[in-house]
Amino acid sequence: MNNSQTHFSFGTNWQSFVNKALTPERINNAVDSLRSFFGMNDFKGQTFLDIGCGSGLFSLAAKKLGAKVHSFDLDPLSVSCTTELKRRYFLEDGKWTIDQGNVLDIDYLNSLGQFNLVYSWGVLHHTGAMWQSLENVIPMVAEGGKLYISVYNDQGDASRHWTALKKFYNQSSKPIKIFIVLIVGSLWLIRSSLVRLMRFQNPLPFKEWAEKKKSRGMSVWHDLVDWVGGYPFEVAKPEEILNFYWKKGFELVRLQTCGGRSGCNEYVFIRKPKVDKKR
Repeated sequence: MNNSQTHFSFGTNWQSFVNKALTPERINNAVDSLRSFFGMNDFKGQTFLDIGCGSGLFSLAAKKLGAKVHSFDLDPLSVSCTTELKRRYFLEDGKWTIDQGNVLDIDYLNSLGQFNLVYSWGVLHHTGAMWQSLENVIPMVAEGGKLYISVYNDQGDASRHWTALKKFYNQSSKPIKIFIVLIVGSLWLIRSSLVRLMRFQNPLPFKEWAEKKKSRGMSVWHDLVDWVGGYPFEVAKPEEILNFYWKKGFELVRLQTCGGRSGCNEYVFIRKPKVDKKR
């Protein structure tokens, strides 16, 4: 079976998001998300690398914060989405460049140089070579620069079951895919509603959806499709990621976990300057 039958088309999902769900409010939420997680009021004078830019929303957010931005993605449809956002908001700006590129292509990465801020949200675990991807982004971060990544949480057997479901989803017809997404979404909705009822809270999900929208400016539906379909799919425990980057000379400055559930753990690292041993 070839890759086109098992790999999820992220670009198709992001095209739908850009064309149907992107609003000024979502853009502002994405800007606030970057500002909060990087701990910076603006990105003026900063260079920003968006690895696996997807819809282009966070490249746009970084540009609005004042950064010089380079975006790339393996999926040509994602490149098209990002190019469309540049056309809409920064058409004549030469400080936003966009490529089709692969985080596993060392020659391509070497051609880009280093950046003050390197961002890759929910991407490296979908490459089919997660640990190599995590390694490859290291030289892209300038000394004293920040690396922001998110990686799916390792839930043990549950993660293995999700892997099987994702592979089945990508081998299925479109009607079956829609059915799977609706079933998964319904089960999650029922579970979260029951949890809220047990806590004597309003069981309706609207507050939860609003918070998700506000946190990153994303769409609940498109995030759900991304989660169910996202394959290849790899996972890691927080301590594995922390130890990996600590050994590479990075210091953790922020961590937000998904509380042991399915979803992504988010990390911001700073690359410590090398010590001059001659002094």
